[in-house]
Amino acid sequence: MNKDFETTLEEINASDSRYKADAYYFVMEALSYTQNKIKERRHVTGEELLSGIKELLLEKFGPMTVTVLEYWGIKSTEDFGHIVFNLVNNKVLSKTEEDKIEHFRNVYDFDEAFNRGYREKLKKKISRM
Repeated sequence: MNKDFETTLEEINASDSRYKADAYYFVMEALSYTQNKIKERRHVTGEELLSGIKELLLEKFGPMTVTVLEYWGIKSTEDFGHIVFNLVNNKVLSKTEEDKIEHFRNVYDFDEAFNRGYREKLKKKISRM
C-alpha cells in the first residue's frame, strides 16, 4: 500500500459516500482485535470479523452502539461487508476466492445484539458483584 489510509478513504468516499471515515477506522481496529482474539496471523472470515466487530462495539460503546452505527451510516451487518469490500477493492485488505459479500448478510440483528445483548451482558456483570 503506497497511499496513506486517509487518502484511500477520500477516494472510497468519492465513489461510495454511504459510510463515515470512522466506520472504516473501526473495521480496521476490529480486524486487529479479531486477529488477536484468534491468536494467529491468518485470513479472517467474514463471520469471524463480524463476531469481533460485535464484541468490540459492545466493549467500546455499550448502550450507545446502535446510535454510533447509525451515525456511521451502518444499518446492518451487510454494511460492514460493503466497507470490507471497499477496502479490498482499494488494496487495503485482501480476500480469498471464498470471500463473498453474502457472508456479511443478515448475520445478526442489531437490536438483538446491541440493545438486548448489552442489557443481558450488564445483568450478568451485576449478578457477579
